[in-house]
Order: sequence, then structure tokens, then C-alpha cells
Amino acid sequence: MSGLAATATSAQAAVPDRWGFAYVNTYSGIPSTAHQAGSWSVGFNVSVTPGAVGQSFVRFPQIATTGGVVHVTAVAQDAYWCQAQNWGPSGPDLVAAVQCYKYGGTPVFAEYTIVFETSTGTLPVAQGFGYVHYNGGFITSQFNSVSAPNSVAGGGGSWTVSLPGLGSPAPAGNVQVTAVNPSQPARCKVAGWTPAASGQTIQVRCFNATNVPLNTGWTLTYQRERAITGAAIPPKSFAYTFDVSPGTAGPYAPTPVGINYNSQLGVNTVQSSGLGLRMVLFPRVAAPPTHVQATAFGPGPEFCNLQTLWTLSGTTVFVRNVACYSATTRVNQPSLTTYTSAF
Repeated sequence: MSGLAATATSAQAAVPDRWGFAYVNTYSGIPSTAHQAGSWSVGFNVSVTPGAVGQSFVRFPQIATTGGVVHVTAVAQDAYWCQAQNWGPSGPDLVAAVQCYKYGGTPVFAEYTIVFETSTGTLPVAQGFGYVHYNGGFITSQFNSVSAPNSVAGGGGSWTVSLPGLGSPAPAGNVQVTAVNPSQPARCKVAGWTPAASGQTIQVRCFNATNVPLNTGWTLTYQRERAITGAAIPPKSFAYTFDVSPGTAGPYAPTPVGINYNSQLGVNTVQSSGLGLRMVLFPRVAAPPTHVQATAFGPGPEFCNLQTLWTLSGTTVFVRNVACYSATTRVNQPSLTTYTSAF
């Protein structure tokens, strides 16, 4: 697909906004109820069933739909990642298949965070939200909060995504990227990001079980003053940041301010916990249930996960740590982290 452009203009106006998130700390049963929520009615829970080694099926209750996007982040002490395989309706529910690997491609059971969302409608100019699900050849699902058609150009492991109309005069917002592949190990990341008044231009790069570029599917979400759960009415407490200087011991507040947003006007900070380990603090926004996703940034094959489950202390969220790897070695690597509460 190298050199080709892909667009999709089909509207999803008939589909209501739906979302759900979970921290999957079991491969069978109901995962942590303190870290799951969604647009379903009270009394329902996310549930998980096992598949092959490293594979699990996450059932989000009562939000069956097509389209949308899934993001997944491994929670592990080692060089593990998790990827989406597929998702779709199953009766009244939405089921997502997730597969986890360690570097080199061996399937492993790992804990992970997962979020699904589908959006409709428009947003005020100061805010922006858009997503793309690209299947390796064309866009299968997309959203843009000013109703402009997103596009993807490239192939062979490197793509340029255009989100027109979601522009900002200076860097602002956050980006998350997740590999989607049902048959082989795949890792994807944000390789570059160019904001402009006319829209956001984002590079995506993907790799196989080691460091070889791979043509694969992926999902991308751009958020600006909006939670990762979509364009529906946002929760009161959410935040995101972009660790642009991973060699800085800190704590420091990333700049410009637009990449370090906090819905309760707290100042997010990032600091070192050791080589390749970055602790992120989101003050004033701790309000369970809660959720975190993280994505590596840069043109190379490095990748990031969450070293362990984040914690809440008072009104502060402690993400300790975003851990980044080059193969199996921890390295200081730029990364993007997003946090949200449920309501």
C-alpha cells in the first residue's frame, strides 16, 4: 500500500456514543471493578474469558455496535505489549479480542488496560476529537468532531494520518496508537506529530515481533480538552501529558501547556524513577473508577507500557511508571499518557 491514500466518508450519525474501559487483571471472570466503567446501565460488569496463550476476550456489556476504536496498554514489569485483534457486537454486548506478547513474539499472559469508544456529533472549536481505525489497506472506522473526512497515506509500516479541521496554532492535545492484528505480533506508535491551524498531521509506525517494519492495522485517537472516552459529555476529571524530555530528572511540567492538560486546572508533572521509567502525576483529578493509556513517541522501534497499576492519593493520580524499551532494554523515550475518570 506504499504511496496510496485511504479515506472513509461514511457517516456514523445513526450510532449513539458508546464507550467502556477496564483494567484486565484476570483472564477469566470479572476484572477489577475499581477500574472499569462504561455507558451501560447500572448493574452490569465487564467480563473476560480466556483464549489461546496470551489471548483474552473482553466483553463490554450492553454497548453492542460496529466501528469505533480500541486502545490497549500492557501492564507489566518486562518488555511486554498487548494488541487488539478485533472487536464487534455479540448479542447486546461488545467483545474485543486482545493478544499479549513479550519482545521477540512469544505469547504471554499479561495484565492490560483497554478502552473502547465510538463517537458522533461536533465539538466547540477549542476542543477536538478524532479517531481512525485503519486495517492495513483502508480506513474501516473514523470520527472527526468537525465532520471533516480523515485520511491515511503510506504503507509498509509507515503512514501519515491527516485530521483536518482539528487544528491548533501550537501543539495541543494527546495522541494514542494501538496495533490491530489478528494473526501475528504487531506494535505501533506515534512516530511524529505536526500541528497546524488547518488540522493535525500524525505519523504512525508499526513493527513486528522484533524491530522490522510491518504493514498492519492500527487505531489512532486524537484528543484535545476531551477525555479518551470520546466526544460524548466528558467526565469532570481527566488529564493527559506528553513527556517530551525523557532525559530530564524532573519533576517538570511539559510545555507548551496545550500538551499538558488537566480538566481541574492542576499542573501535571513527569519525573524519573530510573532509566526508562517515568512517573506521571495528575493532580486534582483522582475520581474512581479510573483509566490510563500510554503510547511511545518517536521514529524508531521503541515501545512503552505501564510498569504497574496506577494509584490514587487524595486527589492526585500517580502513574508509576510509564516504562519504555528498546528491544528488552529500558531506555529514556518520549511518551504520551492519558488518564480519565468515569464521570
